[in-house]
Amino acid sequence: MAEFEPKIVAFLCRWCAYAGADLAGTSRLKYPPNVVPIRVPCSGRVEPAWVVDALREGADGVLIGGCHPGDCHYVSGNYKARRRVYLLKKILPELGIEPGRVRLEWVSASEGKRFAEVVADFVAQLKALGPMKVMSDR
Repeated sequence: MAEFEPKIVAFLCRWCAYAGADLAGTSRLKYPPNVVPIRVPCSGRVEPAWVVDALREGADGVLIGGCHPGDCHYVSGNYKARRRVYLLKKILPELGIEPGRVRLEWVSASEGKRFAEVVADFVAQLKALGPMKVMSDR
């Protein structure tokens, strides 16, 4: 039987986290290929409903990547993302979802190595949780 390989949907800020992911790739850094990156204008634009939808549609985890606090190109978008993720993690158990399936990380455009490390760590965390159980509408 094959080892469980989690599927991760990553909403990445176009200015920092997406560029960090791109740097990891162009630098040929090794990290698990489990991530499907989705470029968003800002981490603060990621709607909690998108996260839940991704998990309902088959993702085992969702990574949200943004600029470091104080470095947001939209001034306070990453602070908005931090508040949203905090509140989302509070209600996920009510939906039958482990909060550890959602992760918020700050990655700058020059941190390709950090992006690779975050992905590897998140993959290990999701392997420990196991596959996402199929959710039914309540």
